[in-house]
Amino acid sequence: MEQSLDLNIKGMSCAACVNRIEKALTKNGAKGEVNLATEKAHVTFESLNLSPEKIITIIKDAGYEASLTAEKKEAKEKSLRTEKISIFISALLTLPLVLPMLGFFMLPPLVQLMLALPVQFYFGAHFYAGAWGAIKSRSGNMDLLVAVGTTSAFGLSLYLMFTTHHSHLYFESSSVIITLVMFGKYLEKRAKAQTTKAISLLQELQPEEALVRRNGREEVLAVGKIILGDEVIVRAGEKIPVDGKVVEGTSEVNESLITGESMPKGKSSGDSVTGGSLNGNGLLMIKVTALGSESMLSKIIRMVEEAQMKKAPIQRLVDKVSAWFVPVVMIVALLTVLITGFITGNWETAIINGVAVLVIACPCALGLATPTSIMVGTGVAASHGILIKDAEALELMHSVTAIAFDKTGTLTEGKPKLQKIVSEKLPEKDVLKIMAALQSGSEHPLAEAVLNHAKENAIDFPRALDVKALPGIGIEGLVEGKKYSLGSHRLLKETKLPEEGFTRSYLVDESGLLAMVDFSDEMKANSPAAITKLRALGIRTVMLTGDNESTARKISSRLQIDEVKANVLPHEKVSYIQSLKKSGGIVAMVGDGINDAPALATADIGIAMATGTDVAMHSAGVTLLQGNPLLIPDAIEISRKTFNKIKQNLFWAFIYNLIGIPLAASGHLSPAVAGLAMALSSVSVVTNSLLLKTWKPK
Repeated sequence: MEQSLDLNIKGMSCAACVNRIEKALTKNGAKGEVNLATEKAHVTFESLNLSPEKIITIIKDAGYEASLTAEKKEAKEKSLRTEKISIFISALLTLPLVLPMLGFFMLPPLVQLMLALPVQFYFGAHFYAGAWGAIKSRSGNMDLLVAVGTTSAFGLSLYLMFTTHHSHLYFESSSVIITLVMFGKYLEKRAKAQTTKAISLLQELQPEEALVRRNGREEVLAVGKIILGDEVIVRAGEKIPVDGKVVEGTSEVNESLITGESMPKGKSSGDSVTGGSLNGNGLLMIKVTALGSESMLSKIIRMVEEAQMKKAPIQRLVDKVSAWFVPVVMIVALLTVLITGFITGNWETAIINGVAVLVIACPCALGLATPTSIMVGTGVAASHGILIKDAEALELMHSVTAIAFDKTGTLTEGKPKLQKIVSEKLPEKDVLKIMAALQSGSEHPLAEAVLNHAKENAIDFPRALDVKALPGIGIEGLVEGKKYSLGSHRLLKETKLPEEGFTRSYLVDESGLLAMVDFSDEMKANSPAAITKLRALGIRTVMLTGDNESTARKISSRLQIDEVKANVLPHEKVSYIQSLKKSGGIVAMVGDGINDAPALATADIGIAMATGTDVAMHSAGVTLLQGNPLLIPDAIEISRKTFNKIKQNLFWAFIYNLIGIPLAASGHLSPAVAGLAMALSSVSVVTNSLLLKTWKPK
């Protein structure tokens, strides 16, 4: 049986570390996706051969720490403070070694050695630990480059100190490199913390306690102790602690931090509310309907975390390059030493040039280029109500060429109203009674319209027996011992067309047609603007609906949709999506119902409205929390901006190394300057990714 496991990893320094962990897992029969930016690993394995404890041991043997529990915020802050102090002390010890470069007097060699020793072997100890782990696994990483480079400079200084009594030594190079790289990694960690801010904000939304009414008594309980069916009291201005339904009270609720919707929504008895949203100026009594991992907030956090964990297809190519990066740099550094030494005869300069090559090469920037962009992109999208399920969906979204829409609940409100009943055989009241009985257990929008109409007209209806769904057609069952069918025109040999813009259902028994029922469904206010934006982006639009031809044509003409297919069954939607894919390009499908799930899964990218069913959301790569079609072009825009950031980051990471390594090899960069450049390269990549945080939907 296959199991999956999410682990927190400590000790990674660059993309080569990612490769090392993944190779170690593969070698032992597991599959792992390791993310340098989040410092997490998603591992799948067969439970017969492996266990979580064994997986952790495998990663530990590869030279890294792994744990099931995430490092707490306080522990991370303490770790950063400790690093800051270490950098400060290391800089104090390094500064006197640098003073001669600024025109001050040269320190005696022994004093230089005493200042450089703690920097090299105490503050730089973690570089040696990382390098030793790389050597044991016969691979390379940034730690190995820094350790070999600084040890070479330190060793050369010792050699010159004891053999030639040089006053000019290179202790300052080794100390400056270690101090600057430490400073660069510190800045990188701080910047990376900003990339996960979206999740942190979501996690902080849920209050820790709630006022609960049980058995007529009110008491304050920890949210973890609340059970389904409890009644929670939320005062004005308080955060709603749980998902539930309002049973008493009226208020306006601000859901902006969850859905991105800026306008508060009115809530009264019977309305659903989401944990983490902010209550306005009214008192609400809420009956709990979902807890823990089943709450909307938990699902959102989980989706964002999973999206940030997974690798984009382009990252796999980068990982392959990174696997060869360190060995190639080591060879280039060795060739630099040999060629410079033999040509000039100055082996001291040759070694220093080789050190500069080792130090300026930066696999960190390559490793961070893609995941940091994805983390910020998915995070900022989530803050505006666009949930992106994985990195592949984010990468594909930017190149969508065609979008197919379901109609009901996607382009229309999905809340149809029963307009009229036409019957020559039965009174309207009897028709409504039979329909309500058949549809009492259905969640279909038309069923809801029937039940609401029955409620408004105080119609009592019996329980239907042997109820069966007729996929793509309707429903059938026994009402008071008689068999009835309710559904689309497919129930009849001949169809009486509804008025344009109406959806028609037919009630049938063994004798034939009993009644025709017309429904209307208002178009969403933002649908026309959404289609106009998509057309401006050069994207072909298609509407696939099970509704009748006249209604479909009316909606599509108002929206100026490129193509419309009416009377389409669920499996026909799948076939049409497949034909669109065969014609080339990337195809997205937008839907909200159970019948849309197969088409959502078939499309290159499924886009689900969160106002629809969970099945649709699980089948989709992107979920729109507001059910607002204008978020579709917004999702394409954030995808394009994120992918552009990835390309920018990779360009600069490659260019940096392509320019920097030859300059260092030719002696045009000192090891100290090379160390500064290396320290800032990964910081610049993360900072460039953080610019995505300024994005807002248009």
